[in-house]
Amino acid sequence: MYDSQKKEIYIKNELTIINKKIAACTACPLCQGRNKTVFGQGSINSGLMIIGEGPGADEDLQGEAFVGKAGQLLTKILEAAKIYRKDVFITNVVKCRPPNNRVPTVDEIVACNSFLESQIALISPKIIITLGNTPTRWLLKTSEGITALRGKWFKWRGVELMPQFHPSYLLRNQSRAKNSPKDLTWNDIQDVKRKWDEISKGGSPISNE
Repeated sequence: MYDSQKKEIYIKNELTIINKKIAACTACPLCQGRNKTVFGQGSINSGLMIIGEGPGADEDLQGEAFVGKAGQLLTKILEAAKIYRKDVFITNVVKCRPPNNRVPTVDEIVACNSFLESQIALISPKIIITLGNTPTRWLLKTSEGITALRGKWFKWRGVELMPQFHPSYLLRNQSRAKNSPKDLTWNDIQDVKRKWDEISKGGSPISNE
């Protein structure tokens, strides 16, 4: 127990150091237009990590990941599958908002990559969900799009990784018909919950409260 407590303190301290480095970062032009950097937030112990593209307007103002309309929808999707935001760690591939919510450039992602790599290494997730094209293509080193990749399991450095539609895409596609983006996302998040429960046998699964 003492060792696990020491480990948790170490991880929290290291994440705090990374957060401070991100706040002071001027490695790419995105720093020039930001209000706040967005480090990410959530549990460092659950083993489930969600990686999006980058902060939007609400995130840029509040300094937290996925707090706008897309974030609110993400919360609903997770809770419908009995996964709760307090039990997952959520971050983005870039920590500053791209102008007009455009897709981050490769140079911008590269500039932020050491921060993302450090977060993943410290949190040591068992499952990663990538939301949309940008994090999916970056981590899997592929040019394939999210439509072809979503709902499939990939092994990424020994971690179970599933790409899913970004919630902002779901906001633009409101249909709930069979095989619509929302319907497919519901199937995907249930699959993640099943996988997590399977991995967690003998451990502590994500809350079912």
